[in-house]
Amino acid sequence: MAEEQKTEQQTEEQQAPEHELVQSVADQLNQEKWTRATLNNYTVNNFKELDELVDNIISQGLEDEILELCEEHLHHTKNSIIALYLSGIIRLRHQAVDDSNLVMLINIFTDNHRWNIVEYLANRILDFGENRFALRTLAETYNSENQREKMYDVWERLIRVDYEEADIVRHLAEKREEEGELEDAVDYYKKALHRYINKKNFNNIKEIWHRLIQYAPEDSEFFDHAEGKIAKMVSEDRAVQLLEDLYPHYKKEGNWDRAIDILKRVLSYDSKNPWARKEIVECYKQKYADHSHLDEYIRISNLNQSWRNVHDAIADFEKHISFDSGNFVFHRSWGVGIIRKIDDDSVVVDFAKKRGHKMSLKMAVSALDILPRDHIWVLRSIADKQKLHDKVKNDPKWALRTVIKSLGNAADMKKIKAELVPYVLTQREWSSWSTKARQILKTNKEFGNLTDKPDYFMVREQPITFAEKMYNKFRAEKDFFGRVKVLDEFLEQSAEEERESTESDLFREMFEYFAGFLRSQAVVNEQVIASYLVVKRITDRFPFLNSGVELDFAHLFEEIGNVEEVFSRIDNAALKSEFLEQIKQHVTDWPDYYVRLFPYHLSRDIIFDLETRGHADRLKDMFFSIFNNYRDMREPFVWMVRHCAADDWFQSLPVEYEKLLIAMVHLLDITSREIDNRRDVSFNRKLNRQIHNYLFKSGNLADHISHADEESVNRLFSLVSDVKDLDPSLVIEIKQRVLDRFPDFKFHGEAEAEIVSRGLIVTPSSYEAKQKQLKHIHEVEVPENSQEIAEAREHGDLKENAEYKAAKERQDMLNTTAARLTEEIERAQIVRPKDVDDSAITFGTKVTLYNKDSGEQEEYTVLGPWESNPEESVISYLSPLGSKLYNHKEGEELELTINDRQYNYRVENIEVASFS
Repeated sequence: MAEEQKTEQQTEEQQAPEHELVQSVADQLNQEKWTRATLNNYTVNNFKELDELVDNIISQGLEDEILELCEEHLHHTKNSIIALYLSGIIRLRHQAVDDSNLVMLINIFTDNHRWNIVEYLANRILDFGENRFALRTLAETYNSENQREKMYDVWERLIRVDYEEADIVRHLAEKREEEGELEDAVDYYKKALHRYINKKNFNNIKEIWHRLIQYAPEDSEFFDHAEGKIAKMVSEDRAVQLLEDLYPHYKKEGNWDRAIDILKRVLSYDSKNPWARKEIVECYKQKYADHSHLDEYIRISNLNQSWRNVHDAIADFEKHISFDSGNFVFHRSWGVGIIRKIDDDSVVVDFAKKRGHKMSLKMAVSALDILPRDHIWVLRSIADKQKLHDKVKNDPKWALRTVIKSLGNAADMKKIKAELVPYVLTQREWSSWSTKARQILKTNKEFGNLTDKPDYFMVREQPITFAEKMYNKFRAEKDFFGRVKVLDEFLEQSAEEERESTESDLFREMFEYFAGFLRSQAVVNEQVIASYLVVKRITDRFPFLNSGVELDFAHLFEEIGNVEEVFSRIDNAALKSEFLEQIKQHVTDWPDYYVRLFPYHLSRDIIFDLETRGHADRLKDMFFSIFNNYRDMREPFVWMVRHCAADDWFQSLPVEYEKLLIAMVHLLDITSREIDNRRDVSFNRKLNRQIHNYLFKSGNLADHISHADEESVNRLFSLVSDVKDLDPSLVIEIKQRVLDRFPDFKFHGEAEAEIVSRGLIVTPSSYEAKQKQLKHIHEVEVPENSQEIAEAREHGDLKENAEYKAAKERQDMLNTTAARLTEEIERAQIVRPKDVDDSAITFGTKVTLYNKDSGEQEEYTVLGPWESNPEESVISYLSPLGSKLYNHKEGEELELTINDRQYNYRVENIEVASFS
């Protein structure tokens, strides 16, 4: 028994708090007695004292110990005010979503009507970000204390975070209406209507619909959007009912186009609706009261006859009624014309090159399209060319409206250009004009994007807000990372009108798209990780937004199956950087992950963090891992050489600079050959250009030659001279630098150069191939590139126009390639098989060598740099091996040194190679 008591005592001592502050909190919890009298004696000052205690706990890093202590205490004393408050506040400071302890505490004081304490507790929660429960509690508190203005202010905040709340939005609308602020009232009524639609509460929908008819009847696009949403979410019958309530306003105002449009929408839901059919006939009669053939066309179309399909009857009538004297028409062969006369069943049209053309009405209806007078085709036909040019050039907004509406109210920049260039604007004028036009389309409220085609623009009947414009673009974008880009654009552009845009329901819907990935995660993939980063970025900036999900990166990271695969699929550079930052903050072995992820995100930030945080050794290991596999890891290798060569850590590496240059030259050759073989052309061309610039344009190769020893220069020059398709002028320039340092330097292949003084030796087939390549560049690639540059200019802002930069870079490459090919073709000397002398190793011979070191035979075909293919044992006579073998004969013993390596051969056979 004594032993058991001793064990229990030891256990209690082990469980007792060791820290003085922890002991103090434990004492307060044990001394606390929860009674109603205790509750009534609590004041706001008591909670302020607890806040000071929390600050001490945080400053001493004791949050985990206190949380554990409070949670243990709450197991047996669930209403402990101290434990509920301390644990609740600490959790909020840790940005946890769980605020249940503070909610419970607020409910305790609410039940006892201690409103001043309830107000304090609610505001403490709100200190850490907007919270629905806290805002509702605060509003109820102000209502109980009859502080109406404060309550309304809190309601304003509440509806920004509670997107399901509709009744409060309606109350705010009614308040604005009573105060005479009708514009604000209308905005609130619209917001309330959408929320009631989501709740499918038709009685409230109908009441607010009527209020909006009273205050904003002309906002047709809003009514159309709401009606479509009601038909989808409530019922089509309810949508018809609301359209029937909307229709009388437009009929009374004589707005026949809008009235007819509403009746068409009714008939789209209920094609047999007799009231709508009767009303649309009356509207047509009013709209076309002055038309000479109105009654006849109503009769011909059977618009009054219930047996005829109403939609066919309407289409038939509208086609016929558009034919009247003075109207413009379009024929696919004869162009724009004007109707001069309609007699009975015939139509007379004046076309530009076919005056007085007569055709039957039936044929005219079938073959002609009616054009409004302000159609761009009509304007190009009848307007003064100079006046139209000046109008389009000086008023791009008017021109955009005209062209877009002419094209069925849907056009992208390519279609707009096709209507203006060269008929109205020149190509040069278009370049500057289109930049202004793009900015107008992007920011002007009169223009919007098609919901299914984000690059297509439309003219809005009612001005569209920036939030609506971006929301439409967001919905039209189907790619996940495309939507990230749209949201980033929205946040960037809305900075000046932050409250108006980011507090809209539309912004919340975009935000919810990403929050949804966090709630429904099954597998943690690139979309879940990207959504976490997007949501965190937004909630950090806008604390009133609450995703309802605890943002725990460490937990998410543990769930990732393959970090490299997920990271590589994050198609957004900024998100990749943020992901790395989160790893650094939350993952203990973050340097290991930085090293693993570097090849997928070549960034100075990774280099900087590893170097400055004491992980230079990991950085060096990473470089050698890449360097030793530079053929497979060519992009990160080239990046590190280009961006880190001047860094202290890089210069301290135990590797000779010559070896780095040799690897770069080797990659230059590899990428050139892969481009020629059409393998990953875009990637290899980009890498080839970077290596080329580093070696030649930046002068790194020339600098090395200026101070390197002769053997190093010899090795490098041998490699450079054998690079496929390298500009000969660069080789000549490097050669001259070598001679400046080493006047007696012996270049491989000089003997051959003396023999073939007239130029480059080539085969007939390679000569023909190079001619075809040059012709293809001039006749196909250059025109295509010119078109690419022209189209890229249309996007405007050339400084940040990636397409334009890429097209200009390709232009430089094409010009360089064409110049080099022209020079080489001019120097080329064609050698045919019959010209080859096989008494010695020369161009066009096939040689069999016995390798005395390995005891094996090796065969090589000696041709020129155009035909060289080392993988197929075809070597150039200018290459290090080719030049060493040149002019040797059968039976000769050869001791060759190439790139510091010794070779021992015997020439066993020489014959004429097979080539054409």
